[in-house]
Amino acid sequence: MPRAVTRVGAIIALLASAALLTACTTQPMPTPTPTPSATPLGDGILRIGTLFPSTGATAFLGASQLDAVKVAVADINAAGGVNGKPVELVSDDSGDASTQTAEASLADLAKKGVDVVIGPSSSVLSQRLLTAAQAARIPLVSPAATYPQLSTLDIEGIFFRTIASSAHQGVALGTLLPSRKQLKVAVIASSDAVGQSIVAPLGDTLSQHGGSLVANIALTASSDAGQLAAQVKAAAPDAVVLDTLDNGAQTKAVITQLSAAGFGGAKLWLTAQNLADYSQALPAGALTGVNGILEGADASAAFQARLKAVDPGVSSFQYAPEAYDATILVALAATLAHDDNGIGVAAHLRSASVGGIKCTSYAECLDVLESEPAIDYDGISGSVNLDAAGDPSSGSYGVYAYTADNKCARTATVTG
Repeated sequence: MPRAVTRVGAIIALLASAALLTACTTQPMPTPTPTPSATPLGDGILRIGTLFPSTGATAFLGASQLDAVKVAVADINAAGGVNGKPVELVSDDSGDASTQTAEASLADLAKKGVDVVIGPSSSVLSQRLLTAAQAARIPLVSPAATYPQLSTLDIEGIFFRTIASSAHQGVALGTLLPSRKQLKVAVIASSDAVGQSIVAPLGDTLSQHGGSLVANIALTASSDAGQLAAQVKAAAPDAVVLDTLDNGAQTKAVITQLSAAGFGGAKLWLTAQNLADYSQALPAGALTGVNGILEGADASAAFQARLKAVDPGVSSFQYAPEAYDATILVALAATLAHDDNGIGVAAHLRSASVGGIKCTSYAECLDVLESEPAIDYDGISGSVNLDAAGDPSSGSYGVYAYTADNKCARTATVTG
């Protein structure tokens, strides 16, 4: 059954159920905009919950995302709120994937009556929470979860994101490498779905820009780093893309062997899952000149200042633009639905992002709706046009370069 039909059918079924309870190569067909329910199913107040990590290994990423949601809610309420009522914010901790914190927090948010949750940041946690979110009829809008399978697992139209799935790295790299005269490219990618998701988009995009994929090497747990490097050398590429799922021992061994074979420095590209600080893990200078790519828009100085006004201690701004845009989209979807109920919001999230008159702030979009029936919100993370699966149709990526201390810094931004 086509994805768009499944998604809309599920949304309509969920709307009917809620009323009774009184409570990547084929382009998908556009999702029709559902007609708003004659009787709103919500209580008149849009309650947005957040699930970002304040504890655990990824806690350093949580603060800026929560701060961004707070800034967005302030902007929404300054413009009159949603359907004439101020938005309420309820925040909870997602923890990391080593605990059951996310499950407990989602249950707590449901008890507090949230209509929509912004988060979680983790792909693993997003996948774990899908069933519970579907049962609670609470849409999840993640600003950071990139696993490609999340969209296919979400058969009830409850999961959305404002960050592109990992497959879009291939598109970004396929455009970027030829611009640097790196036309012959080898890729070493983990053999699972996440690792392999970039391979076809990379090959297709390279061919569109005069390049080619000269080697496609799948990496498994038993792969020998030296043999991988030998395969790459035999293909004689201009660049090597290393798409492993972490920065652990195997990744470090492959980096070392590739460098020894003459494919270090500017010839080596790391990807989102293994782009990391290697200052304590590899000898000084081992990564000098190596490049990398990481999903996410660059937070402008003005936006950073707004986040610091909320939280002077915030230091990382990764995924903050995407968290802000997720919140604005939710508010606009509730406005289009004339209802704060989560399923009504889910039914209108896509139509808030694509197909109408462009607008770049909540207040501006409300102004457009005074005279026009449809809007197309483009936010601080860029174009957030959602496809029929609830995913952005393109993504913003930071380009990073390593220095002699084996640390990297953002040097440019590309789309893919």
